[in-house]
Amino acid sequence: MAHNPFVTLLLITGLAVLVPLLSSRFRIVQLPIVVGEILAGMVIGHSGLNLIEPSPTLEFLAEFGFTYLMFLSGLEVDFSLLIGGQGRREEPWWQRPIVLALTMFVATLLLGWASAWWLAQMGLVENVLLMGLILSTTSLGIVVPVLKEKELLGTAYGQAILTAALVADFVTLFLLTVVIALISRGLTLDLLLILILLAAFALAVRVARFFANVPVLRNVLEEFSSATSQLQVRGAFALMVAWVVLAEALGVEVILGAFLAGAIISLVAGHGESPLREKLDAIGYGFFIPIFFITVGINFNLHALISSPSALLLVPVLLILAYVVKLVPALIYRVRFSWRETLAAGFLLSSRLSLIIAAAAIALRIGAITEAVNANIIFIAVITCTLSPMLFNRLYRAVEPPRREGVIIVGADQMAELLARRLRRAGEKITIVAMDHHRLEELGRKGYRVIAGDPNKEDVLRQAGAENAKALVALTPHPQTRYQVCVLAKETFQVPIVVARVGSVTLAEKLRALGVRVVQPALATVIALEGALRFPTTFDLLIREDDEVTVGEAVVRNPAFIGIPLRRIRLPGNALILSIRRENVVLVPHGDTTLRQGDRVAIIGSPESVEEAIQLLSGG
Repeated sequence: MAHNPFVTLLLITGLAVLVPLLSSRFRIVQLPIVVGEILAGMVIGHSGLNLIEPSPTLEFLAEFGFTYLMFLSGLEVDFSLLIGGQGRREEPWWQRPIVLALTMFVATLLLGWASAWWLAQMGLVENVLLMGLILSTTSLGIVVPVLKEKELLGTAYGQAILTAALVADFVTLFLLTVVIALISRGLTLDLLLILILLAAFALAVRVARFFANVPVLRNVLEEFSSATSQLQVRGAFALMVAWVVLAEALGVEVILGAFLAGAIISLVAGHGESPLREKLDAIGYGFFIPIFFITVGINFNLHALISSPSALLLVPVLLILAYVVKLVPALIYRVRFSWRETLAAGFLLSSRLSLIIAAAAIALRIGAITEAVNANIIFIAVITCTLSPMLFNRLYRAVEPPRREGVIIVGADQMAELLARRLRRAGEKITIVAMDHHRLEELGRKGYRVIAGDPNKEDVLRQAGAENAKALVALTPHPQTRYQVCVLAKETFQVPIVVARVGSVTLAEKLRALGVRVVQPALATVIALEGALRFPTTFDLLIREDDEVTVGEAVVRNPAFIGIPLRRIRLPGNALILSIRRENVVLVPHGDTTLRQGDRVAIIGSPESVEEAIQLLSGG
């Protein structure tokens, strides 16, 4: 046994380094890293070699890692998904993600409590309320990476699953806090202290948003957020600890305080990638959180599990119920998705990890469950978060949409012809749609595919190939025609990129609300003039008519480049990466910048090198 706290820490941090390396080497089973950490803890803990001696230092570090995990969970919540306003406007209200998510959660909760009552009747568990909530949890930490890997986060299907996981995490955490307070202190006025904490949360968000808009404070934060100052990181830690202390003072579970602290940052700073989030993730997943999960494995009581016949019986029963209470309510998604998609969603939402282990740890601490039941819950978490992604990947088969190619230009004036010429030189297939027959005949003689007809009509755009087009540009001179064409392109044909030339501010706002990229001639001219004055080299590159240099864009999908620093990547020929768009943030690349799945990279070089680099990065 290790008695020196530094020796103990060395063992744990050493395992934290080894687990990801081993996981990347042996990919026979896609084992989540946190599951590997729990298993590693079992090897060196009480159920294995018994190398670790419990100590106050280790207990504190593990508890802090647990608290920090809840803080990051709050940081991950995208409240825009929970406050309605989702879905396209033509969607029936009962098919919107938030409605489906709430319906599924209520059904899950009722089924979870019914299952817990049945277990209690069998004499396998004691507290029905707590066990029902434990069965109702979902692991957001498993759901998000799986959806990212499948590139589903931006789809209606991915948003529906993500919203269900968010609702399950957020509401279950709140209800767990209430139920644990009831078990610990009974039905007293102390329960109102939870409402005080929520009221303080609402006030803190308003105050934080007010100060975030004060230019002086914003400038100070930016000025002292690098090098040794790291003011934003220090502020985030201070905020988390303050809310943990407040929750503890009110007699509320600290996990709710930590979660709300993360939610404050999410609401104020917005959801998405940012340097602060990356730093907080690095600190948590690089040090504190692995200590928590490895300690969970260290404390896992295998003897309590195998020495009790009732505990052994509970393993298969709990496993079956863990899937039933999610799969049955998930059938609600059949109103919008196929049977395969519905069942796949149910299996993915059946994965449990952080919250179920946290709930079990608290329940064990207050005496609501036994050591054997706690071991059962940890065992079920390990099984579901390993098995569920595998079942999802097996069931979910993305319907490969037809490969979109070609650009439709609506309009036949000189600007349309100039754009068509430049796009054709870049290798794009061009179709020009207009009602000016004389002009179309002229363009047809120049080798362009032309369609004569009213672009407001669905059949005309269908004839032009809108169903499979990757982009449409609306250059017609009539504002109402431009708007109607953009509506058809986005909502009927789901054209990924729609661009419109617009002079009216009102029309520009309406089109932006549809997801159309708007180009306002006066503003575009001013920007071009500014570019010619301030950045002449870049300006010349963009407007040059020869084929020596071009700029292209690729979406990173090739696993061989994911997680690799740019200094180790050799692109074909003279191709170079100019910029990286990640979520809604544009990154200026440097040698240590690593590529991630779904990154959009801008590439410059000769046409052949750029095309080759695009194929290489996208895995084409």
